Amino acid sequence: MSEVTLYRKYRPQSFDEVIGQDAVVATLKGALQNDSIAHAYLFSGSRGTGKTSIARIFAREIGSSDNDTYEIDAASNRGVDDIRALRDAVHTLPFDSKFKVYIVDEVHMLTKEAFNALLKTLEEPPKHVIFILATTEEEKLPETIVSRCQSFRFKRPSHATLQKLVETVSKKEGYKLEPSSSDLIALLGDGSFRDTLGTLQKVIAASTDKKITPEEVAVTLGAPSTRMVNDFILAITERDFAKGAQVLAQASETIGDMKIFLDLVVRKVRFVLILRFATAMKAEVRENSSEEDFVFLEKLSKEAGKTLASKELVALLGAYADLRTAAIPTLPLELALLRVIGE
Repeated sequence: MSEVTLYRKYRPQSFDEVIGQDAVVATLKGALQNDSIAHAYLFSGSRGTGKTSIARIFAREIGSSDNDTYEIDAASNRGVDDIRALRDAVHTLPFDSKFKVYIVDEVHMLTKEAFNALLKTLEEPPKHVIFILATTEEEKLPETIVSRCQSFRFKRPSHATLQKLVETVSKKEGYKLEPSSSDLIALLGDGSFRDTLGTLQKVIAASTDKKITPEEVAVTLGAPSTRMVNDFILAITERDFAKGAQVLAQASETIGDMKIFLDLVVRKVRFVLILRFATAMKAEVRENSSEEDFVFLEKLSKEAGKTLASKELVALLGAYADLRTAAIPTLPLELALLRVIGE
């Protein structure tokens, strides 16, 4: 595998290569076709959703060369003096393009004084200058800045989109993944293209052959094993608190984040309900489970009708809010299990 990180290697280079942001791409392409380019854009959304990549593509599409495209990290250049220097620089003409494009990443990190200095430039920008502001925290931006930009909100990619990305990149890199392996990697990517490919890179680097099993993924990334997750679900169906607490204790020793454990439990309980009540979606469950796991889930869907249903799923979902503040990482899941049991 190349020493170049997978995220950089597979970063989209054109609008046609962008995945998961169809609405943003369609609008920007429409602006290009109609020659209606705004002087300032605001790209907002959670980390790793493609804001900077699309900003670079858009800069190229409007004809800005590398010499005339400037990327500024507002986290490191957040002061008023930095923005004043930028304000002076924008008045110089482009080197070899029609436009100069300034991509300001993490723009919410600017100081109040820096925002005031930037506002003056956004109000009366030179005709040859286009700003693309990117942020993960739009709520921290002054309304005066937001109102002077054409805003685009980037959505988090779906789990299915991330799983397909993992499988596509793995195949190009010469690795074979079981569906349950790519499913777990996509889940651990937590809604970010960058984090998902970073997670895949760790797994590939640790692999001793070209086939990556769910067990390898779990060991490499510190994720809970299939056995642990299934045993906890069985503890729910059997109303066995001692068994569930023991599984949680083991899980907390092997994984760094109990949210991952809860994610996997919730997904499997959902799969059980799908197999019971939405048989037309059976293929989805099969595609995202190992053969052994599918047999386990299908058995529960038939035999645990009274002990694994919507009540149990609601109790598990309620544990998410408490995970962020719990002094004991396993406590929210222990309480959820007690609610199910009725104690």
